[in-house]
Amino acid sequence: MQKFYRRSAPVLLSLAVWLLLWQMLSLRLDAEILLPAPHVVFRRFCALLVTAELWTAVLFSFVRIAGGFLLGLLCGASAAALSARFRPVKEFLSPAMALIKASPVASFTILLLTWVPSRNLSAVIAFLMTLPVIYTNLLAGISATDPLLLEMADLFGVGRLGRLRCIYLSQVLPFLRSGCGLALGLCWKAGVAAEVIGIPAGSIGERLYESKIYYDIPGLFAWTVVIILMSLLFGRIFLGLLDSAMRAIERM
Repeated sequence: MQKFYRRSAPVLLSLAVWLLLWQMLSLRLDAEILLPAPHVVFRRFCALLVTAELWTAVLFSFVRIAGGFLLGLLCGASAAALSARFRPVKEFLSPAMALIKASPVASFTILLLTWVPSRNLSAVIAFLMTLPVIYTNLLAGISATDPLLLEMADLFGVGRLGRLRCIYLSQVLPFLRSGCGLALGLCWKAGVAAEVIGIPAGSIGERLYESKIYYDIPGLFAWTVVIILMSLLFGRIFLGLLDSAMRAIERM
């Protein structure tokens, strides 16, 4: 328990300082339409928690953004494995990955609106944000595999499955975790931004857009808190499971 308090105290102190600065700036502006006070946003957030509107929007956006992330993870890992094994695949995919990473999210979103129904837009955007990050990190991890370990595997006649379990997984998983940590933040921000542009009915993006249209600034802040909490919760759960898998592999 004491260890928990020692680790949490600096975070809680930092959070308290930022909330104090927010409160002071809100009092200075004295205009809720510009910057509502923290307690106003908190009251609005608590009011949202007991509404069906919140939970249906959360479910709508979570399923699509999390699904897009998981699909991007699967495709990115598969593409990285193929690129590491076959050089022509790497050369073929390289321009596409560079294009996806360099293109603005807004451009992708508007372009995809002509091909994809708005209700599935956030899933596609989350997929596109995740794919190149996972691909690049895993490809770097595979390329960084110690060649001496591979020579030792050849010497002792270790098969492909043994190499995968004992060499590649232990070498690549830290790169995978780093890529997932980065991709999780990107896909949530980009996915919700796509919903704000596409305005699919029943989404968090639609609620953000309505708050902006009707100048409901406390509501805008409250929905932003919802998005942050969703992103943090999903990220903590997913990375926690990945860490558990990494520890299990290390013990094998």
